[in-house]
Amino acid sequence: MPIEEMKIQDAFRITPSPLSDNRGRFFEAWRIGELTELTGQPFTVRQVNFSVSRRNTLRGIHGTMLPPGQAKLVTCVRGAALDVVVDLRVGSPTFGMFDTTLQEADSGIGVYLADGLGHAFLALTEDTCMNYLCSEEYVPGTMVDIQALDPEIGIPWNGSEPYIRSEKDAAAPSLSQAVALGLLPTYQEAVASYGDSYANRPAR
Repeated sequence: MPIEEMKIQDAFRITPSPLSDNRGRFFEAWRIGELTELTGQPFTVRQVNFSVSRRNTLRGIHGTMLPPGQAKLVTCVRGAALDVVVDLRVGSPTFGMFDTTLQEADSGIGVYLADGLGHAFLALTEDTCMNYLCSEEYVPGTMVDIQALDPEIGIPWNGSEPYIRSEKDAAAPSLSQAVALGLLPTYQEAVASYGDSYANRPAR
């Protein structure tokens, strides 16, 4: 079960190693001990969400204010999606950068993103279902929305426009506008929320 840090600091890609036989396949999706050791952050699941999307649906970019924050472990459990993590932490070494992961249900690949990071995805198949394990319960009014089509970020969605989007996502501010409005968490706030073990995580 290799876990690798992505281009975004504090985002990790988990790639299970399936075992196959005449019945089908089995794999471990993740282990709390290994994930905590690598991220330096204990991950306690306090809420589980599912989204079901039509093909060409674009959701995000969504983040959470600090506090309360909300780390996530996201997997595709049906269909396929282009999954994207964006660093929304002002002052972070990777602020404004993104990384992509092709998530297909058969692969079992998961993406972990820490407090302060943003998440978005494009559904590549009909009836795409995404599973979100969340470290905190959702608090109304604390979601951060950023424009997924912001040219400043420059995510290559490569889908068929116009995308299927919510009105809220379509009207979301650009990254620069969010900075000017003071909507984004800072890197210092995010690191402070990670706990003492973060400073002692393995060097990369």
